[in-house]
Amino acid sequence: MSMTVGDFIVARLRAWGVKKIFGYPGDGINGVFGALRRAQEKGGDGSILFIQARHEEMAAFMASAYAKFTGELGVCIATSGPGATHLLTGLYDAKLDHQPVLALAGQQARTALGAHYQQELDLQSLFKDVASYVETASAPPQVRHLIDRAVRTSLGGRCVSALIFPNDLQDLPYADPPRKHGAVLSGVGYSAPKIVPFEQDLRRAADVLNAGKKVAMLIGAGALNATDEVIAVAEKLGAGCAKALLGKAALPDDLPWVTGAIGLLGTPASSRMMAECDTLLMVGSGFPYSEFLPKEGRARGVQIDLQPNMLSIRYPMEVNLVGDARETLKALLPLLQEKSDRSWRQTVEGHVRESWKTLENRAGQKANPVNPQRVTWELSPRLPDRAIVTSDSGSCANWYARDLKMRRGMSASLSGGLASMGAAVPYAIAAKFAHPDRPVIALVGDGAMQMNNMAELITVAKYWREWTNRQWIVCVFNNEDLNQVTWEQRVMEGDPKFVASQQIPNVPYHKFGELIGFKGFYVDDPEQVGPAWDEALAASVPVVLEIKTDPDVPPLPPHFTLDQARKFMSMLTKGDEREGGILRETARQVLSGVLPRDK
Repeated sequence: MSMTVGDFIVARLRAWGVKKIFGYPGDGINGVFGALRRAQEKGGDGSILFIQARHEEMAAFMASAYAKFTGELGVCIATSGPGATHLLTGLYDAKLDHQPVLALAGQQARTALGAHYQQELDLQSLFKDVASYVETASAPPQVRHLIDRAVRTSLGGRCVSALIFPNDLQDLPYADPPRKHGAVLSGVGYSAPKIVPFEQDLRRAADVLNAGKKVAMLIGAGALNATDEVIAVAEKLGAGCAKALLGKAALPDDLPWVTGAIGLLGTPASSRMMAECDTLLMVGSGFPYSEFLPKEGRARGVQIDLQPNMLSIRYPMEVNLVGDARETLKALLPLLQEKSDRSWRQTVEGHVRESWKTLENRAGQKANPVNPQRVTWELSPRLPDRAIVTSDSGSCANWYARDLKMRRGMSASLSGGLASMGAAVPYAIAAKFAHPDRPVIALVGDGAMQMNNMAELITVAKYWREWTNRQWIVCVFNNEDLNQVTWEQRVMEGDPKFVASQQIPNVPYHKFGELIGFKGFYVDDPEQVGPAWDEALAASVPVVLEIKTDPDVPPLPPHFTLDQARKFMSMLTKGDEREGGILRETARQVLSGVLPRDK
């Protein structure tokens, strides 16, 4: 049998190093799925593992997370029409977090296009905002350069590409492009370049940093592979260092000058450091909230980023350096002068100690029934070496950001730029396929579980026996509330909880886990949180750990603004159905530094 276009697509992707594809089948993409089957039957190096998600959106999230946890191309696949549209949210997650992802989508037959045919959509237009490169194949000799260019574009630009294949084309015999006018001959291969600024720009940056007496650093996902270089620069400058959410695993939290998360989900130590510094060095971060950075004019700034369009967009930087974080910091280090005065560093370290003590006190306060901060606080010292942690958006992201301490060798991520609900479980599944030998833990709110993550537990049930390490745990914060939005309504809008939009059904998530062969644990006693984590981490099968948490525990920002306080008080005058619990738990959290634990 001659090679079909579908066979060539699979072979070419394998030549590019693609080993896994996440997706869902359908008749619009059957020709490629037939090729995946044939390659698998042949075995050897030509096959690609197909991972079947429950939904195309989850497959795209998996591709995004796979790229994050491996540094390789993530690939997802879907049929035409609804299959293609379902991919969008996960693809936007990849776009906003600068991840290399390739989407393969089916399309109706070429002879039917333009006829308002069933499942015929203008996929070129659909994908053109999310994808930096999007093309539709129309002839077999064209497919070669479409794949080569799409993969190279995604890898080189850290972006999304999308390729559309009409279903009749997929089964045609493949033919190489002819050597004649109107055809192109492309090739496989991409090696990332070493990108470092010019010497004179590095010296300008060094001059700013050397002049500073109170240097603060903010690092993001761009610094994930530059841990040693960040530490070396921070030590030389006597700097403190805050971490944006996507950079949580870039520095271990046992370093005394690491202030932790920044922003609404941040720590008091990060907030104070940014308010008091005179120099800011920002590395590989697109942290969006300028109000949590130094006041304009108070600090001089240096920024390092691979993406020129991310420079000087959050704070007016004096020196902007386009470059890889690791290589640029390495080149910058010899130009930096050792700070002999360590008083600023000592001040930062004092704030860090106070901050951790505050967080410990808050996590130890009584709640009804379980304080959600305690869930991550108890997990933190129990995290296995090399663990991968994923979090969903929502109030659980607060506790993930603040209370969970990263150690060297660990990885962690979530939907950053898009901040989408529903990413934690598909991220955790992709993490296992990226690193089947590592423990994986997902932290999820009950809203996201009901939205789409419960279904993806079925995906885990299908595949977990193939993983060499079977530690895979999803922890569900069950508070029957879309809690982050509820608190945003209260504090940002001055509105009481809108029960019709915020209250969600109480679902026995742990029992669902048991129904599909997992271990299920239910906790509504704060004293059992730690032991439950011990049991979950010791299990030899996947685990659903459901904890009944108190929705009235406020996700306190590092400091209140006058406007937030006014709106909070305004909300109370309008009558909130949980007013008593809100006042009680807010008082406990605000006064946690003076109240004993469990009072």
